[in-house]
Amino acid sequence: MAEIKDQRHPQYTKDRQIVNELLTQNNPSNREYAELGRLIVRYKGFLGARDIQSDLLKIVANWQLSEEELFAKTRAIHAIGRVYLVQDEGQDDWA
Repeated sequence: MAEIKDQRHPQYTKDRQIVNELLTQNNPSNREYAELGRLIVRYKGFLGARDIQSDLLKIVANWQLSEEELFAKTRAIHAIGRVYLVQDEGQDDWA
C-alpha cells in the first residue's frame, strides 16, 4: 500500500503569516475571529500543513472557545455586515 504524502496548500505562505499574527492576539477583533474560522474551514481534513492545523487548534484554545462557539460567533459577525475591508475586494480565497 502506497504511503500518502502530505500536500502543500497553495495559500500556505499567506496563511502561515495570518496564523502567526493570530497566535499573538489576546483580544481578537471581529476580523480575526472571521479569519480563524475561515482558516479552520480551509484546512479541516487537508492532508498537509499540519503545523497550521495544530496552531489553529492552539488559537481556539487560547481564545477560550470551542469550534462550535467560534462558528456561531463568526456567523453572527457576518450577519451584521462586511468583515473585510474594501481593499480586500475581489480577493476571495476561500479555496
